[in-house]
Amino acid sequence: MSRPPSPSPHRWFKALRRTRLGEPCLKAYPLECVDLLKRARVTFQAGRSLKESYRVAQLEAVVRMLEEHECDFVDALGKDLHKPRFEAVVSELILVKNEALYAINNLKKWMLPQHVERNLSTTLDKCLMVSEPLGVVFIVGTWCSPVETCLVPLVGAIAAGNCAIISPSECTAHTAELLHRLIPSYLDNECFHVILAGTNDLPEVVELKFDHVFFSGNRSEGTRIAQAAARTLTPVTLVLGGKNPCYVDQDCDIATTAQRIAWARFHNAGQSLVAPFYILCHTKVTARLVQALKSCLMQFYGSDPRESRSYGRMVNLDIFNRTRDILWRSGKVAVGGQVIEAEKYIAPTILTEVAESDPIMHQDIFGPVLPVLTVNNVDEAIALINKQEKPLCVYAYSSNSQVISRLMSETSSGSFCSNDSVLQSLMVALPFGGVGASGMGSYHGRYSFDTFSHRKSCLLRSTRFECVTYLRYPPYEDRNLSLMTWASTLSQKSQGWCQIM
Repeated sequence: MSRPPSPSPHRWFKALRRTRLGEPCLKAYPLECVDLLKRARVTFQAGRSLKESYRVAQLEAVVRMLEEHECDFVDALGKDLHKPRFEAVVSELILVKNEALYAINNLKKWMLPQHVERNLSTTLDKCLMVSEPLGVVFIVGTWCSPVETCLVPLVGAIAAGNCAIISPSECTAHTAELLHRLIPSYLDNECFHVILAGTNDLPEVVELKFDHVFFSGNRSEGTRIAQAAARTLTPVTLVLGGKNPCYVDQDCDIATTAQRIAWARFHNAGQSLVAPFYILCHTKVTARLVQALKSCLMQFYGSDPRESRSYGRMVNLDIFNRTRDILWRSGKVAVGGQVIEAEKYIAPTILTEVAESDPIMHQDIFGPVLPVLTVNNVDEAIALINKQEKPLCVYAYSSNSQVISRLMSETSSGSFCSNDSVLQSLMVALPFGGVGASGMGSYHGRYSFDTFSHRKSCLLRSTRFECVTYLRYPPYEDRNLSLMTWASTLSQKSQGWCQIM
């Protein structure tokens, strides 16, 4: 029996405008994507997105959209997350503009074929790698950073010459609506589309068969996305949040350490994939660190963070309830702990006397809660980190370079940063992504371009030198094999096996 037709995107967003924040909204039905996917694929196959001038024009349009509608983005993020203007501009809009401008300035170089080393038999041939676009890609953003996680991957997809369908998080409805309204006005609306697929519908959308899927979010959703993509052999990039450990050594600047950790953890009310999730603090400085963190919270948000214009709110009641319940069942509240359900408000909270067995250490929490565990030395910290799944980020604060070196080399994570937090995930010159349980693949700058490209190996040969290459043809003779074996030994170490094929 056929299913009833789904509402059109226009009707969906019309309904979305009537939906109050925090209430369930009408979701786009997965089959609505079929027409958009067909349109994008036809446009891609026509070659419209291949030219450098086209890619640059689209990237410039992204920058123009962000500049001309900065206030609209700030307003949408404020409604969805109570995100302060400063955070909205710095951690969302500027990041996307930097990525786009960096791509514009380097695109010509990225698009050039890369020549590789030749051997004796290919001296007169061309050996090169050509970066070609994958096709139509699917980008799924997360509610933690709804603009950045949608548009930074989009910049890479555009730069690489792809068409794209973007699915912002349903949790940030105002930002999703804004992207749906603006992107068709600025970008080629045959190549680039915005939909809203509900969390449960995403696997079905993925099964429509894209050429690449880029997902940012939590591990459970990422696992379902990967499983759906595997059924159609679709490659994926997964950036998955989790428990990012932060080691604080006895030899460090406690005041600066506390400031940088508090900023990273409580930015956006703790709703971040890359913030420190828990602290492993050397027992000799634990009391000083907790006191310094208290002072930082007072300095940042005042005596009542609820009244601070610099502090956000939880995105919805589901996230609020989950964070509150875990908070009350773990450790001891050293500061904060106040909650107001009607406002989805949870005060910046520091937990002490936290044990490995506490609930907060066994669930991924995206909220303003910072557990502090004590360790006796760096060996114990490394052992605790390695007992967990590989995280997206590992942070270490110490003035001892040997301690930093050990944390960096003896733990495995998607990224590492010493004496600061989060910044390594924002740099256009560094690849960022997960490993193991924290994801696969990477992006930013050239690495985004590579993620959305296929590097095609090309050997351009002539028909000359047949007097040499004839040795590979049947009938096979021992003499020919001896000659080929001898030739391969001439440059075996640097060139590989047979040189006269």
